[in-house]
Amino acid sequence: MAKTALIMKSQRPPKFSARAYRRCKLCGRPRAYLRKFEMCRLCFRELALRGEIPGIVKASW
Repeated sequence: MAKTALIMKSQRPPKFSARAYRRCKLCGRPRAYLRKFEMCRLCFRELALRGEIPGIVKASW
């Protein structure tokens, strides 16, 4: 779990747009962030396996 202070800091508007960094909306993780879904890979995998993200299906061949 991310520190609350860092999550709050990332929610503030940056002084310059290049300084913005994204965090997972669910857990606050800064790494392995998927922009399309606005969450980290771990939360994405959990929700996808439960079928809570529409249109996402586990690959099998």
